[in-house]
Amino acid sequence: MDTTAVSTGTEGKTWGGGNKPMHASYGKLMMWFFIVSDALTFSGFLAAYGFSRFKFIDSWPIADEVFTHIPFYHEPAPMIYVAFMTFVLIMSSVTMVMAVDAGHEMKKNKVIWYMFLTIIGGLIFVGSQAWEWATFIKGDFGAVQTNGGNILQFVDTDGKRLAIADFAIAQEQERVRQSEREGVWYESESALPSFTMDEVIAGLEANPDVLVRTQMLTEDGEKTVLSREESLKQIRDNGKVVVEGANLRVNEYGSPLFADFFFFITGFHGFHVFSGVVINCIIFFNVILGTYERRKSYEMVEKVGLYWHFVDLVWVFVFTFFYLV
Repeated sequence: MDTTAVSTGTEGKTWGGGNKPMHASYGKLMMWFFIVSDALTFSGFLAAYGFSRFKFIDSWPIADEVFTHIPFYHEPAPMIYVAFMTFVLIMSSVTMVMAVDAGHEMKKNKVIWYMFLTIIGGLIFVGSQAWEWATFIKGDFGAVQTNGGNILQFVDTDGKRLAIADFAIAQEQERVRQSEREGVWYESESALPSFTMDEVIAGLEANPDVLVRTQMLTEDGEKTVLSREESLKQIRDNGKVVVEGANLRVNEYGSPLFADFFFFITGFHGFHVFSGVVINCIIFFNVILGTYERRKSYEMVEKVGLYWHFVDLVWVFVFTFFYLV
């Protein structure tokens, strides 16, 4: 039997069954296969988000009104902190490239330094994402959910968003838990809203400058602001529960489906970043111990670098879908 390798059509470019097809090691090929499969998973999630958004476009929250927070800074700054997180993650990808390049040149100290910077960037991103989650869950203004599921937000006569705490009148009365049948179930006293529906109505009646804005958009793409009389009527007739922040059931900024996708997709990506930080730490200590120096190869740094670049690229799409589009 002739065991000569079959020619691929290019003289001298045949593969005789070795372990490096396409001049890549088995480990590197497996990393690429993983990245492709994971990319398809994220693509499915983002496609589902896109379809849901355009189906409920009239009630979908506007990112500039949701992500306005910066730690220790209490004035609205739309998208600034999210842009900072994105910049940090992109720069960590740059330092990873430099670590891989230093590994090719067998420069151990440079690999250590650049991998350390990459790990720091990943930790900053994960910490920032955790803080953003906490802020999103806590909420800023509060709103009222109607019997039909619509979200009513409060604004002044200039259209500026108001917090319920700015006008609601606290009354000396026992807080009544909402039953699960009515839509919201509170496990503990601390989970109750800061104000009851009666207190919100009392505040509306006592403050003529407070109006109600529905989440539904007009033909011009603006949210509908109701008149004084319509505001009071809507709250009295249809007000169901006071909503503060966002969770898997209600969302003071608009459609609860937005919060579902936000928690799931950004959480799934955050898990990838955290996993990448852990893997980077393991490789980092191996570099310090001289493991790859003795092997005369820093390919492990290159393989973990492929994963880190993938995580960075996925965030670019998540950032675009959630915050920019």
